Amino acid sequence: MAGAPASVRKDGDALSFAGALDRTAAATLWPQARALAPGARRFDLSAVSSVDSAGLALLAELASLAPGVEVIGTPPGLTELRAAYRLDDALGFGR
Repeated sequence: MAGAPASVRKDGDALSFAGALDRTAAATLWPQARALAPGARRFDLSAVSSVDSAGLALLAELASLAPGVEVIGTPPGLTELRAAYRLDDALGFGR
């Protein structure tokens, strides 16, 4: 049974994501999320059901457009993938 499609919306200074952030979602959400990223201070992942490597790549690329972003929520897959790719709390590459 498939879940609801992934989505992103801007709520004030937050980009709020929902659904599974996977390869399909990353390709679908990229144009919209990229347009919404400027001025974002927070990524709210509390409604995200899971993150795979493509979803993490989407978030990391968006974080590069919104430096110092605060990530809210830890959906399944996020912690492990952040560690594997050595990304910091703001989804930037640790130095």
